[in-house]
Amino acid sequence: MARIEALTPDDLWPPDLTRWASGNDGVPFVWRFRAGRPGPHVVINALMHGNEYSGAIAAATLLEAGIRPIRGSLSFAFANMDAFTQFDPDFPIMSRYVEEDMNRIWAPGSLEHGMSTTERRRARELWPLFTTADLVLDLHSLQHDRIPLMLCGSSARGREFARRVGLPAIIVADRGHEGGSRLIDHPRFTEGDGEGPVALLAECGQHWDRDSAQVALAVTAQFLLTAGVVDAGALSPWLPSAPPGPTRLVEVTETVTVRNERFRFLKEYQGMDVIPMAGTVFALDGEVALRTPHDDCVLIMPSRHVERGQTAVRLGRFGA
Repeated sequence: MARIEALTPDDLWPPDLTRWASGNDGVPFVWRFRAGRPGPHVVINALMHGNEYSGAIAAATLLEAGIRPIRGSLSFAFANMDAFTQFDPDFPIMSRYVEEDMNRIWAPGSLEHGMSTTERRRARELWPLFTTADLVLDLHSLQHDRIPLMLCGSSARGREFARRVGLPAIIVADRGHEGGSRLIDHPRFTEGDGEGPVALLAECGQHWDRDSAQVALAVTAQFLLTAGVVDAGALSPWLPSAPPGPTRLVEVTETVTVRNERFRFLKEYQGMDVIPMAGTVFALDGEVALRTPHDDCVLIMPSRHVERGQTAVRLGRFGA
């Protein structure tokens, strides 16, 4: 079942980020370091959601270790600090955001003309950083699932860079959510053919599983190595002991959006479950039976707290 009870001593606890509050580039909780040689601008973004702090642990660990770029520039951003500071270990699921999901507001119209909320004000403050980024890694974790995933969005260049990184080994190609645009869905990272800026989203495991912080560190180190902005020797404490193996691509064929307040799955799915036969009923949205659209249907990131208008699950199939 999804974790809704208080954290225990065996769980992953939130880091102390106060020493990073000032930033060094004019924006609170944003640190940017420039090398003397030309190269890409790489941004490591953590805490898009206030209770997903394994990525913040990874970013803070690399900052504390003095990781610096050998070419281009490297930035670390702690995004939704207002939500993070509200985190209560007795109610760990309650600090995902303050007023609205920060990873559903990155469409150009929302950034420029949308209402003023805590999350949108912070997104507007951070957006100039992302407009100069060539490569973005957005670090997240999962409420229930423990299988790490790399979400590459809809662009071919995002898919290719995710394959080059190789961690996590499962790559999910999708077009986002009906309920709003993620950072990786912004046209800057998806439009145009060939080369261009790339943004990837890493789901590093279950929110409060201690392993999720280690996964976040390994994925970030591998991302920086692949980007060529940090020396392998500096990253060696966090790189995997062997080069990543083959990746598996999951093409999302359908995103299931909740239409009714009485939505329920027919069983508890763990994430990355494969339903062999097309036409199998897997959920009820009110009185409507939802069926798998094809054989060998993969259920990706089924939500444990469904809300009307939000994504319940993505359906997909493994690619070649």
